[in-house]
Amino acid sequence: MNSVASKSPLFFDGQPIAFVGGGNMASAMIGGLLRQGVPLEQMMVVEPYAPTRIKLQEQWQLVALSEPDSRLHSAAMVVWATKPQVLRQAIDQTRPMLTTNALHVSIAAGISSRTLQRWIGSEWIVRAMPNTPALIGAGMTGLFALPQVEVHHKKWVNELVATLGQAIWVNDEADMDAITALSGSGPAYVFMFANALLTTGVQMGLDHSVARQLVLATFAGATQLATQSTNSLETLIEQVTSKGGTTFAALQAMEQLGVTHGIGAGARAARDRAIALGLEIDRDEV
Repeated sequence: MNSVASKSPLFFDGQPIAFVGGGNMASAMIGGLLRQGVPLEQMMVVEPYAPTRIKLQEQWQLVALSEPDSRLHSAAMVVWATKPQVLRQAIDQTRPMLTTNALHVSIAAGISSRTLQRWIGSEWIVRAMPNTPALIGAGMTGLFALPQVEVHHKKWVNELVATLGQAIWVNDEADMDAITALSGSGPAYVFMFANALLTTGVQMGLDHSVARQLVLATFAGATQLATQSTNSLETLIEQVTSKGGTTFAALQAMEQLGVTHGIGAGARAARDRAIALGLEIDRDEV
């Protein structure tokens, strides 16, 4: 009996993908796609900064360009992975090399799809907001697409961000600023809270390595429990807290210092900064 060899899944319908900007997030996507079987020849990256470009070439052995050239014309999807402040310059330099049929995915915080549409000259625009746990495949990515983006385009984007972890689509672009505040910036809030606990543990006499292990394992376990539980977060808090007990004392002290209010204020500040960043970039064009 003859056996038929199974084929690798065809990502992006076999179409080439280009990354403009080769930093951590682009590198995470490239690495994830390669691990899932996307051929090297299906990807390329433009990265002007020589040390980053050389690192990409050495790590992945893919085509890494110092500047845009005619090879980009074959790209059916372009991932804009630069900082928001330099995205317009990158688009101006790259756009002449691109096909008008390409799908454009931007991970720049704060820059609206309408601004991207104006800069790029295309209605095939998707905004993506990943976070740093994407570097280990445990990220959360928020996604928004202009109405003109087609079903197969969204399929491509899903294939792309699946390499980073989980993803969620929203229908209202204003939600992208809230996503930036919650999940985009959120890892820093977790690290700050964890570092505060670690520092306090050391001050209370624990060895640094012991305190670190306790804190990080607690965060990981609590998150896993919350993910798997059908209970609300409020109920999970109640399950840990006994009136007059140690957890009750801790939460009371935190509330008296306004910890909950401070976390909310921080997230709103992040959202407001994302909005302001987009407005500042738009205003600079006038």
